[in-house]
Amino acid sequence: MENIDNPAAPGFWKSCRDPLLLTIVGGAVDTIGFIALFGFFTAHVTGNLVLAGAAWVKGGPGIWIKLGAIPLFILTVAITKYWIDRSVQKHTTLSYLFLGEAIFLTGFMLAGLYFEPFKDANNVTVAITGGLGLIALAIRNTSSKTLIKHISPSTMMTGNTTQLGIDISNYFRDRSDSNMQKLQHSFSIVMGFVIGAFFGAFLYVYLDFWSVAFFVAPVLYLSYLAAKQRFVQPN
Repeated sequence: MENIDNPAAPGFWKSCRDPLLLTIVGGAVDTIGFIALFGFFTAHVTGNLVLAGAAWVKGGPGIWIKLGAIPLFILTVAITKYWIDRSVQKHTTLSYLFLGEAIFLTGFMLAGLYFEPFKDANNVTVAITGGLGLIALAIRNTSSKTLIKHISPSTMMTGNTTQLGIDISNYFRDRSDSNMQKLQHSFSIVMGFVIGAFFGAFLYVYLDFWSVAFFVAPVLYLSYLAAKQRFVQPN
């Protein structure tokens, strides 16, 4: 997966396109799932654990679905990692992983359209719909920890926000081109997630689960870029 862009003077879009698109999708899908599925997080195992713990102590529906998300996430990661380890052409594998993410996101959308309206947080239809979205982003998270490690995890913002603060401090201490590139990278990740979260919520209000289609398209585009060895890699 070669970087075909000019490494001497990369513009903001060239250097930040991939993390920006990834985090916009991650923020949007997580927000749509949270709104539509009684607080179910498709990308954050931490969030599901916290909500399950709160439901167990204070009472509340849907605890089994949030707890069940954890083994499903782990199983998806394990299967995806096994396939990555057996692959030879990593750019082709990354392309297929993005394609798999797009397929499961489409399933998430279609299941939501078919099963809604969701009226009971304990209903199996919530588990099926949320599970499809969770599998999509579990595949993404596995890619982020293996094939595209140079891009910070695009669905977990605590570490990314911390990194943004560190990069701001480093840039004001030393205003070098290298520190500026790092700052642009971390800024694009955090802002991409924020934009995705607000955009996903806005579209869901007006388009319901059809809103997911707007975020399948960028994933298909990234699949195409990876297949053509144009997904940006570190120099």
